[in-house]
Parts: sequence; structure tokens; C-alpha cells
Amino acid sequence: MTNIVKQVAGIDVAQKELVVSIGRMDQELTLEIYGYKTFPNNEKGFKALIEWAQKITAEEIKLRYVMEATGVYHEPLAYYLADNGFELSIVLPNKISNYFRTLEVNTITDKTASQTITRFGLERKLETWQKPKKIFRELKQLTRERDQLIAERTLLKNQLHAEQAEAFPHEKSIHRVHTRIALLNDQEKEIKGEIAEIVKRDKDLVKKVETITSIPGVGKLTAIIVLAETNGFELIRSKKQLVSYSGLDVREKQSGTSVKGKPRISKKGNRHLRKAMHLPALSAIKHNDRFKAIFTRLVSRHGIKMKAAVALQRKLLELIYVIWKTGKLYDKDYLIIKTN
Repeated sequence: MTNIVKQVAGIDVAQKELVVSIGRMDQELTLEIYGYKTFPNNEKGFKALIEWAQKITAEEIKLRYVMEATGVYHEPLAYYLADNGFELSIVLPNKISNYFRTLEVNTITDKTASQTITRFGLERKLETWQKPKKIFRELKQLTRERDQLIAERTLLKNQLHAEQAEAFPHEKSIHRVHTRIALLNDQEKEIKGEIAEIVKRDKDLVKKVETITSIPGVGKLTAIIVLAETNGFELIRSKKQLVSYSGLDVREKQSGTSVKGKPRISKKGNRHLRKAMHLPALSAIKHNDRFKAIFTRLVSRHGIKMKAAVALQRKLLELIYVIWKTGKLYDKDYLIIKTN
């Protein structure tokens, strides 16, 4: 292949392994994927990956590394590449999965996944990844830690209820459970204080959070969780993309021209975002007349309360994104809910 115009290393990232395919495109837009190798997901593996890539690619054409945003496993490599001046693009997983479905690939393996990422990188014009603000990384760590504490506390409260309901409760066991619950309460309070201090450092973020909380049902913690989980909407370019990233998009099982099964949300996305929108939607339905009326209208159409609640969760998430981008307060006349 001559007259190469583009080179891409597509990386399928796992917890312990990097599966890499390298491809190139010439002036006639002909694609060739010609390199494949695996590396450990650690600094030694990063160095070996770069050395290998430099040996088999054209020196005069910059090589772009492309990977999916896979939880936290891609982050060490992403920071390593960015810190060492390499071109890097990070793509939302739903974009790659949607693209994968357009290809004639029957078997999904680590190798075909890395090859798909390579093809995607060669065919698309991708933005260069910029390291997210430190503040969002810190907020994500703290909000996730708080979420874990709450899950632990819920288990302990259930255990306490069960032990107190016994015919002969063991007082010392009950006391120890109470002590652990009190510890978790103190730790949650400590985390909330740290979150508040971090947000306070960034005046622009404080203003944005205040604007976002003009949405009915959305409190400061919800706004912060959404911003933390999206790194300030770093990779998000549309409401549709955001909904898909959260896993709140509706999917239908189809076979040929017929639909098999009821439409359901995909849940193939960031579960922390979905969880963050649950209580705000319920609060908006309960306390805001406009949301309550829309909820009632949706339920009257299909009779499924959960489906109507999910539609409102989607809309609240979209509203947060719109308000973040525009900086404008919530406008009650803007609210339009799709019925799917």
C-alpha cells in the first residue's frame, strides 16, 4: 500500500490486557488492517505497545491511537499516551457497538473488537482526547464511594430489621450493627463535606450546578454525579448520545420485519447515571404539577408506571445536558416528552 494518508491503532481494553490492531488508509480510501498483538495493561505493556507500533508504521504519518471508554480500565493508558504526546481518541462504547452491527462480522472476539475500533478510527474524523479536569475525576471517586457506602448501609439496615424481628434478639449483635451504621453515616457526612469543598473551588462549576438545579427534582448531588460520570460531558455531542451512554435508550428485539417482545431500556451504559436519575424523576412527579401531569398522561396511554418514570428520567438527563451547554435556567415550556 502506497501513499498512506492515515494510520490507526485500535485498542480493545480489558482489566489486564490490551488487544491491539493496526491499520492504514491510502489516498484511494482503501483500508488495510495488518498488525495485531496483545500487551499487558500496565506501564511496561504501554512502552512495549508504543515500540511495536513505531516499528510497523510509517514514521512520516502520525499514528492515532483509538480506544473505547471502558469504565476505568482505559484511563492509565489514556493518560500515558496523552502525557507522552501521542494522538489519542476515546470513543463512547455505544458508538463502536452500533458501528460493529454494520459490519459483516459473525463472531465477536477481542481481536475482531480491536479490528472494528481500528476501522472506525480510519473511517471517521475523530477528535483528539483532552485530559478531563482533575475536579471531575475527584468528584467521580467521591460520589462512587458514597454510593458504595449507601449500599453497605442498606444491607446493614436490612440485617438489623431481621435481627430485631427474631423471637430472641441478640443485644450485642444489634449494638454492633448500630455501631457500623453510625460509622457509615459519619463517613457519608465526611464525603459530602469533601464534595462541597471541591465544588466550591471552581466558581464556574458552582454557577453551573446552581443553574442545573433549577430543574424540578434535580438537587446538587444529582447534578454533581451526572457531571462527574460524564467528565463534564467531555465525550457527549448530543442528547441522543447521552441517553445511549446512560443505557436509558429504548431497544426493541426484531426479527426481519416483525418486532419480538416489548420495548425495553437497553441498560447498556453507565449504571451510575441511570441510578442518579431515579429519585429525581420520582421527586419531580410527586412535587411538580407539570411533571405529574405528563406522568399521568403517559401512564394513561400504555398503563405502565415504570415506563413513564423512565421517560421522565431520560428527559431530566437531557435537560441537565442542555442547561450545561446553554447556561440558561430551566424553562417549564421546554418540556416535551416522547411517548416511546
